[in-house]
Amino acid sequence: MQVIKKERDSNIELYRIFLMLFIIAHHYVVHSGLVNVFYENLFSSKTIYLSIFGAWGKVGINCFILITGYFMCKSNISLKKFLKLLLEVEFYKIILYIFFCIIGQDSFQIMNLVKTILPIRLVSNNFVTCYIIFYLFIPFVNILIKNVSKKQHLIIIALLFFVISILGNIPIINMQFNYLTLFLMIYLIGAYIRLYGIKLLENRKKCIFINILLFTLCIGSIILGMFIYKQFDKKMLYYFINDSNKVLAVLLSISFFYLFKNIKMKSCKFINIIASSIFGVLLIHNGDIPLNGVTQVRFFLWEKVFKVLEVYNESFIYVLFHSIISVLIIFIVCTIIDQVRIKFIEEPFFKVTSKKIDKMENWIKKKIVD
Repeated sequence: MQVIKKERDSNIELYRIFLMLFIIAHHYVVHSGLVNVFYENLFSSKTIYLSIFGAWGKVGINCFILITGYFMCKSNISLKKFLKLLLEVEFYKIILYIFFCIIGQDSFQIMNLVKTILPIRLVSNNFVTCYIIFYLFIPFVNILIKNVSKKQHLIIIALLFFVISILGNIPIINMQFNYLTLFLMIYLIGAYIRLYGIKLLENRKKCIFINILLFTLCIGSIILGMFIYKQFDKKMLYYFINDSNKVLAVLLSISFFYLFKNIKMKSCKFINIIASSIFGVLLIHNGDIPLNGVTQVRFFLWEKVFKVLEVYNESFIYVLFHSIISVLIIFIVCTIIDQVRIKFIEEPFFKVTSKKIDKMENWIKKKIVD
C-alpha cells in the first residue's frame, strides 16, 4: 500500500480498489469466526459461497507489495513520504482508541494507550508493522536492484521463492514465516516486472487464461480442503492459500497484477481520489487496538456491528446480500473518513511543515554521506 502523492495510471488505482474490497471480504469471513462454522456445515451453498468470497486476502497483501516494488524500484523514499505513512498509522491508532473509550467499549488506561501508539508491534505477521519497517529498507534494496543483471535479479527471486514458498511450506521443515522476508521477495518480483516484464503475461489472452486457471486452482483447493476435513478430520480449508507465501497465492498475485497492468485506461480523477484512501481503509476497519486488553477493533466490527455469525443462519440470498453490502459499506464509510483526514489534517499539516521536513531530510542525507 503506497502513500505517494505521484499520480498513477487509473488501471493500477482501480486494481488497488478491487484488492481492498477483496481484503475486506477476507476479513468478513476469517475475523468473524465463520471459518469454524464452515466445518460444521461442509458443502452447504452458504459455506461454499462464503469460503470463496473470503479467500483472497493473502493474495491481496502480495498484490499491494507488488505495486510497491513496481513503482518504488525507480523512485526514492523521502522523509516526507515516510512521515505521511507513519503519521497516518498513528492517527488512526489514537483516534480509534479514543472512539472505543468514548462509546464505553473500553476504559481509558495508560498502558493500553502506550500499546496503541507503538508503531511497531507483532513484527512476525502484522502487515502494517512490517510494511513500516520494510519501507526503510527500500533505498538499499533499490541499490541492489540497480547493481545486478537481469539474470542475477531472476536468480535472487528464484532463491527466495524456493526458501520462502517451497521450503517454507513443507510441514517437516521447521521454518518461521515472516512478512519482512516475504516482502523482499514480492518487492523484487514487482521490480522485475517493471524493469524487464514477463513475456508470457504481456499477452492479454494468455494472461486472462492464466488468471482463470489460477483462480480455478485456488477454488479447487478450497473444495479439496473440505474433502480432506470430511475424510481425515484435518482443518485445511484455506491451506493452499492461507498465507502470503503459499505458491498459489504468489503466482495468482503476479498474474492478477498483470491483468490490470494490461488494461489501457486513461487517468480518472475520481478513481485516483478513491484509491488514495486505500491504506486508510485498511487502518480503520482492521485497526490493531487493544480493547480490555484482548478484544480488537475487527472483532467489535464483525461480531457486534454486522453480526456476521448470526447472519449465517439466515437464507442463502440474505447471506449473499449481507456479505456484499457489508463490504461496500465499510469501504465507502472508511474512504469518506480518510478523505476528510487528508483534506483537513494531512494536507494542512504538510503545507505548514514541508520546508522544515525538507531541511531535515537534507541534513540527514549529509550525515549519511559523510
